[in-house]
Order: sequence, then structure tokens, then C-alpha cells
Amino acid sequence: MHTLDNGLRVAVEPQPWNPGLSFTILVPVGATSDPEERLGAASMLETWLWKGAGPRGARAFADALDALGVRRQSGAGVEYTTFSASLLPEGFSAALELYADLLMRPHLPDDAFESVRALALQELAALEDQPPRKLLGRLRREAFASPHGQPVEGERETLERMTPDALREEYRRRYGAGGSVLAVSGGVDPDEVLRIAEKHLGAWSGDAPAPPAVRLTVPHRFHIDQETEQVQIGLFYKDVPPGHYDFYASRLAVAVLSGGMSSRLFTEVREKRGLVYAVSASPGSVKGFGYLTAYAGTMPERAQATLEVMEEEIERLAEGVTREELDRAKVGVRADLVLSGESSRARAGALARDLFILDRARSLEEVEAEVMDVTLERLNAFLAGRPYRDPWIGSLGTVEVGA
Repeated sequence: MHTLDNGLRVAVEPQPWNPGLSFTILVPVGATSDPEERLGAASMLETWLWKGAGPRGARAFADALDALGVRRQSGAGVEYTTFSASLLPEGFSAALELYADLLMRPHLPDDAFESVRALALQELAALEDQPPRKLLGRLRREAFASPHGQPVEGERETLERMTPDALREEYRRRYGAGGSVLAVSGGVDPDEVLRIAEKHLGAWSGDAPAPPAVRLTVPHRFHIDQETEQVQIGLFYKDVPPGHYDFYASRLAVAVLSGGMSSRLFTEVREKRGLVYAVSASPGSVKGFGYLTAYAGTMPERAQATLEVMEEEIERLAEGVTREELDRAKVGVRADLVLSGESSRARAGALARDLFILDRARSLEEVEAEVMDVTLERLNAFLAGRPYRDPWIGSLGTVEVGA
């Protein structure tokens, strides 16, 4: 990892066998830094930035990227916004120059603002047709007292109140090199990457806002009354943060709980009892804090039983897991690592997230070693000492569970 004079951190992972490359630019601009009166600003900015930059309008900018064969992605999230690209190595300098224009010299034109707002409002409205996503977003908001609970999509009132000048102010305040990350993976030379990064991004100035401290509410229950055929159930548990000694013990525990058709939740809640059409658990994290969420979709008459069995199975982890369960979980986690290692895009994204969350970039070999170092005794001691209890519980539908 190398830090440019302007504070931009650069990580490079060469893949000599790879004929292509990918890069990700991570900017710490997300829902956590949206002011309450401008919720959704980070998401709107990510869309608006693509409407022309540097000497090119929106169409010419897109044409320039297409001419380089760039496969691009971008998106705003809870803590940061990412801009990613995959292409052939010979086009790297030209592509990074275009992305530098996007970040440092965007047009942010008035005549594109209303279309950006319309897209944001459509995204918000789409939540009504996605009950699981709506519930889990609300669950995060109920659990966090800090801005980590703020909705990435914003709220209708704040989106409708947004003005071009207000959004430009957010761009000037929040888009800066300090705190941002450039991660590159593929068939590249690290020294050449640093030279190109300095050439195109070295003049980028400013600092992103510091991330807020995590604060939680007291665990409680809530219900969203909505006319749906099924009832959606969500649970939120505190867990260990990234970088913690037992981080991969917690990840392996989640794999035992919800790592496939032989996992505990699938077996006990769906296969044995037939309570649900969908059930899962997944780990999550923000800088300095980790959590576990569990989800189920079921019929109204089975909702209460579903909640009870889910809580029982999750709490039962404290009694320990078997050797067979741990071995199966390790195979699944290692398979995910190997497959991600084949993708330069996945590796560039992982390196960027590591630098943001851990302040260092890890190799796949280091991560795999940490996974393999988790013994059965260590995992069971972790589960006994930090049982998953007292969750935040949410439901959506015509029936409130656990009332």
C-alpha cells in the first residue's frame, strides 16, 4: 500500500497470469455522511457525476469509455461510493484519466438534475415491491442510533426538496482524495500503477468527512403493516468487527447457520418443519462494528412459529458446532475465496474495502490462513463466550410477530 501526498491510498495486487485488469476507486461518501435534511444525496451524486466530466459531455464521456472497452460499475452504499472498471492493461492510463475527470471535474449539469431525481424516486418506490429489502433496510435503521441506519435511497421528502445547488455543495464538501482509495488488480506492474495514479489523481485535493462512531439503540421489536401474501421476518444481532481476533470464527459460525442446503436454518426451519419458503442469515459490517442479520419469508399463520425456531437455532450455536459442520463451513468459505481470486474485479473491490475498513490490504493467502487457523475448540469457545441473543426483531406484513 502506498499513500500519495494528497492522502489517496493506493493498493496493487499483480496477477501475472491475468491478461486484463480491474480497478476500484472507493470514496467515503455514503448514507452515513448524508445530512438528515439531504438523505439520499450520496446516491443522487453517484448518478449525477456520470452526466459529463472534463472536456466531455455525458454521451462523449460514455463513448470514450466504450472505445477503451471499459466494463464499468458504480454505486453508493451505507459508508462509501465505489467506481469500478475492468479493461485491458494498455487502456489503464486513459481510463483512469477519465475517472479522474469524473471525480475531480464533473459537470453536474442543471439539465440532467431532474432525471437524476426521477431515478432516485423510482428506486425508492421500488422498495414497495421488494418487501424483504424494505424490511431489512428498516431493521438497520431501527438498530443503529448513529447515521449508519440512514437509508441509502433517501426519503421522498428529502429527495423532492433537493436542489442542484444543495447537491453541488455536498459534492464539494465530501468528494476528496484524503480518505479515498484506489485499488488495482490484474496484469499490472505496481510501479507503473503508482506513476499513473500520481499523474492523473495526484492533483485531487480535499478530504472526505470522517466516519461517524457507531451507536446502537436498545434491542426492540417493530412491525411494518403492509398488505402482502407473506410475512417477512428480520433479526439483527451484534457481532465482532472486522479485524477482531475472532472475526473468522464468527464468519464460520454464520456458514454453519446458513451456508447451504445442509445448514442449520435451512434444515430446521424449512426442511424439517416446512415453515418457510426462504430463510437465511448473513454477516454484515461497518467500520469498527460487525453484525449478523437473519431473514425469513413465510405465511401469516406460520410467522410466530418461524420466529421462535429461528431464535432457537441461532441461540443454539452457543452449545457448539460439530467437526463435520466446521469442515463443511471451511470448504465453503475457501471455495468463495478461490473463486474471488480468479476475478480481478472482485480482488480490486476486496482490496479497496480492506483499506477503508482495516487500513491495510490483505492477500488471499492471509485471509485463507486466518480461516484455517480457526480450530473447533476455538470456534466453540467463541460461541459459548459470545452467544447470539437479544436481537432486534422486525416484521412486515399483515401479522405482527412476537407482540
